Order: sequence, then C-alpha cells, then structure tokens
Amino acid sequence: MSNLKERASRVKDKKAAIGSDVELNEFSDIAPAHECLDDLSSLSTSDQNVLRAVGMNVNEENRSGTFLQMDHTACITKTLDPGVEVMSIDAALEKHSWLKDYYWKAIQVDADKYTSQAELKRTSGYFLRALPGSKVKFPLQSCLFIGEDKIAQNVHNIIIVEEDADLHIITGCTVGSHVNKGLHLGVSEFYVKRNARLIFTMIHNWAEGIAVRPRSAGILEENASFVSNYICMRPVRSLQMYPTSHLNGSNASARYNSILFAPPGSELDVGGRVILRAPGSSAEVVSRAVTTGGKIWSRGQLVGMTPGIKAHLECNGLILKEGGMIKAIPELEAQSPDVIMSHEAAVGKIAQEEIEYLMARGISEEEATALIVRGFVDIKIEGLGPELENELDRVLKQGKGF
Repeated sequence: MSNLKERASRVKDKKAAIGSDVELNEFSDIAPAHECLDDLSSLSTSDQNVLRAVGMNVNEENRSGTFLQMDHTACITKTLDPGVEVMSIDAALEKHSWLKDYYWKAIQVDADKYTSQAELKRTSGYFLRALPGSKVKFPLQSCLFIGEDKIAQNVHNIIIVEEDADLHIITGCTVGSHVNKGLHLGVSEFYVKRNARLIFTMIHNWAEGIAVRPRSAGILEENASFVSNYICMRPVRSLQMYPTSHLNGSNASARYNSILFAPPGSELDVGGRVILRAPGSSAEVVSRAVTTGGKIWSRGQLVGMTPGIKAHLECNGLILKEGGMIKAIPELEAQSPDVIMSHEAAVGKIAQEEIEYLMARGISEEEATALIVRGFVDIKIEGLGPELENELDRVLKQGKGF
C-alpha cells in the first residue's frame, strides 16, 4: 500500500481530458460524518425521491443488497442474499487480506491526477462480490450521494463476480437538491471470473455545478460476460469517463451501452474501450447522444489483438438546438488479419418529415419530437427495469422545447 501512495504522490497535473479540466483545490476534502442507517426509509422524503430517480428501491423489494454512501460515510451496507457480499472498501480491505491482490490491479494509480487523488485522499467506496456459483435473482443496489456543498467525494470501488456466478448491479450517483457545486472521483475495478456474468447499470443524476471523473476498468476471464449500461439524463458541469474492458479469456464478451443528454452548459466526454486479447472474444460499444445546447464527445475504441474476434462500434447523435455540439470519435485497431471489426457513426438532426408525419396524426410538435427521441435512445438496455424506464420517459416529457 505504501508503494501505491508513493506512485500516486508523484503525479503532478497529468490529465487525459477533452474539454474542461478540474481544479482539485476548489473542493474540500472534509465532510461531516453521517450516522449509520438501518434502511433507506430512514431518509427524508426528499432524499428518497432523489434515490428513486437513480434506480434505488427504497423499500428494498426485489433487491439482493443495498449500499449507500452519503458524502464520505458508508451509511448502509446490507446483504439480503446469501450469494453476495456488500461492504465498504475500507471494511473489505480489513476483512479480506487477499483483496490487496485486486486493489489497483485493473487501473494504474498514477494514470492521472484524478486516480492519484482517489488513492491519496480516498473517502471510502464499495466492495460488492458475488460468491462462486451464486445465481443472484435480484439486482444489488448501491448509491453514492453528495449532500454537502463544495466537497470532493473520492471513492474506490471493487466488484468481483466469482466463477459461475451471475449478478446484476444497479448503481446511482446523485446529489441533494441544495448542492450547487461538488466533485466526484470514482475509481471502479471489475473482475468477472470464468463462466461468470455481470450486468452493471449506472445512472448519473448530477447538477449544473458538479464535476465528475470516473475511472474504471474490468478484467474478464474465459467465457465471462460483462454488460455495462450508462445513463446520464441531467445537467452536469463536466463529465469525463472512458471505461476499459480487458477480454483476457477465450470467448469472453463485453458490451457498453450509453445514453447521454447534454443541456446547455453541460460537457460530456464519454466513451468505452474494449481490448480483445483471446480467441472467440467479442465486444459491442453502442452510444446514443442527444444535445439541446451542451457539448458531447462520444468516443469508442476496439482493439483486436488475436485471430478469431468480433467487435462492433456504434456512435449516433442528435443535435436538437443551436449551440449544441457532438463529436463522434470511433477507433478500430486490428493487430491480426483474422478479425471482424466494424464501426458506424452518425450525427444530425431529426428529419422534419418524421415530425410532420406524427403531427398529421394529431400529435403536437413537442410530443412528436419527444417520441422520436425516445425511439432514438432505445438501444435495448438489458435489465434497465421499470423504474429507470419511467425516469427516462419523465425526462423526455419534461424536455419541452426540444
């Protein structure tokens, strides 16, 4: 651990950002401690509503466990299924001596100043694990919540799905209604073992003054499957993330789905990268980006390093208002002649004839636009669930002026 801190401390101002950088000293590393809670129903009605919007089931029905961190405090760590472990990263490092073999193995601690801060000034995070052979029936839910203004939340998360296990995680990141400014740094390491399957659905509902810098990577073994769903439907000052999956085992598969909305003032730099190292491995990176005035960089990279792999990359965007910007950056890299890799990218506006067609059937222009956008972002996200589908529909219905 001391070597990690030494490496982290040598990072000066290294960054890999497109768009705005973040000054770390603008945010406080100190936050008041919160009390531990028995369940989510102990929260205020206002906070419960905020959590529902990022997929949290406040009554914990049809859930296998719950993790809630408020600012720097892990307030709820509850296991509701014998096949899973749920605890803070601090508690897990203390309980499991073997966890050091995973800690900072998928991501370099000195990758940039954000990873460095996450180690030097870590403020907890979660450890979620599916035990070997467990077929977890219900999703495990977690939430990282910022309730104090102008603080930095620096978390390190580790997710392990052991051999032959099956797990779905719904995780939300959000802020209290009174928070105007804040910083979220989230390092997440995923380890999906042989014949295991993980669906990871992340919903970001931030605010106009929040800067967000997730850093995540996954390592997949033989026959492992990883589906990453990412949804950002609310304003955010600056978001930059470029998760990477390493398909190290034969017949491993990874899919990244992203739905991005950028209102005026928001900058979203979001992508996904998959490195296919083993025969029979496959990958898809699919994004849908919609701007009503904000800036979006939609990136994707596929790297085929061995014969017998298949991969596809798709970046599509809609610009609905003047002032919006979308830049699609698809990359394919083949290091073997025996690979099948493809990509497509398209950016534009809604065709006027589509709107007129719907209006001719008695639908208003606003309703027609919202309906078309809803169809555009429908990329068949597996395991999205009715709560998140309803939230997506609600955001679109509020999008008057599309």
